[in-house]
Amino acid sequence: MIWFLTLFPLLLLILGFPFFLLLLTTSTIVLIFFADVPTTVLHQVMYSSIDKFALLAVPFFIFAGDIMGKGGISQRLIRWVTSMLGGIRGALPFTALGTTAVFSAVSGSTAATVAAVGGLTYNKMREAGYSERFASGLLVSSAAIDNLIPPSIGFILYGISAETSVVKLFAAGVFPGLLLALFFGITIYLHVRKGTEGRGAPFSFRELLNSTIDGFWSILAPVFILGGIYSGIFSPTEAAGIACVYAAIVALAYKEMGWYEILLSAGRSMVLTAQVFIIIAAAGVFSWLLTVNDIPQSLVRFVMELKVEPWAVLMSINILLLVVGMFLDTASSILVLTPLLAPIAKAIGVDPIHFGVIVIMNLSIGTFTPPFGINIFVGQAVFKLPLKVIYPGVIPFIIAAIIALTFVTYIPIISTGILRFI
Repeated sequence: MIWFLTLFPLLLLILGFPFFLLLLTTSTIVLIFFADVPTTVLHQVMYSSIDKFALLAVPFFIFAGDIMGKGGISQRLIRWVTSMLGGIRGALPFTALGTTAVFSAVSGSTAATVAAVGGLTYNKMREAGYSERFASGLLVSSAAIDNLIPPSIGFILYGISAETSVVKLFAAGVFPGLLLALFFGITIYLHVRKGTEGRGAPFSFRELLNSTIDGFWSILAPVFILGGIYSGIFSPTEAAGIACVYAAIVALAYKEMGWYEILLSAGRSMVLTAQVFIIIAAAGVFSWLLTVNDIPQSLVRFVMELKVEPWAVLMSINILLLVVGMFLDTASSILVLTPLLAPIAKAIGVDPIHFGVIVIMNLSIGTFTPPFGINIFVGQAVFKLPLKVIYPGVIPFIIAAIIALTFVTYIPIISTGILRFI
């Protein structure tokens, strides 16, 4: 049965089956022909996999992110960040990076960030003289910060899979997310220091004041959402619901959206939520089969018998996650691999919160890593560029991200230091 659980999904993946169908088909065959349990366990486990209060945050954050991307909030955030940077060299790419970091604090989806921030800044960067390769590579890559800076759907799914605190995961992701932004900023600096691209407008206090006033409610969104979570006023799930209401009110106030546009946004969010939840349900059955067949425990025993140093185990896990992230979406990877890898990390003494950050950071890098990073294909659709342009553009940012990942992996305090204040 173990060999079937391992090889049959790989065969279906090669044949091009959708990931949820791959997991569901494998699980169904195992339950019918190999397992001595009633087949009714299939729908029972599928239901219990999505019957979790914390998962309510997923559709809410997707909905809030969609409204913020189309309701004038992202535009005002871009103007505000631009006004702070003034006419420094590389102002536009630094603006895109800074806006992504701020937008990440109100959105939970990397794909939404590529569409929202990239759609507004790509043409401006091209007009300023930046190449298609650099502009697309930056915008596709920087959106991965969204998975680390809370609120993050990835952390919600990991917290449920590993049965750890989502609030602590949110807190632990802040500094790794900022560190990733720092290394991306260094990459931008190395690119623009000798470049001939146009500078932004000179710094103007009047423009900073005007952009702050105009975008006040947009700027307040991350403060309001994250402040409420960490102060204990509301849970991450409640914060997601409040974020939807807040985003809708602000979008209506800015007159960027009407009730009809909000309804369309809800429809788009419903479709995306269904895609995520069917993967969660199918992965729940597959993970249950792995657990009842003692596979996670067998892996732990195998690793411990090898007597490999913890740093080498972590390096191997990083390589595995990076490779998986190149081919599978973040949600699927978290739900399938967490039950297998979390016990190994615990056995070698890695804090489960720190390990959660490692997992999410690896898979975030996968979102912009060829050949199948989801951000790449969103960027292709938004920027109307061929893959042969985007692929080389992301390479410098992949290198920067792996360096940041190394720091986060082997210096746990970057993730866990903030937890002493939670």
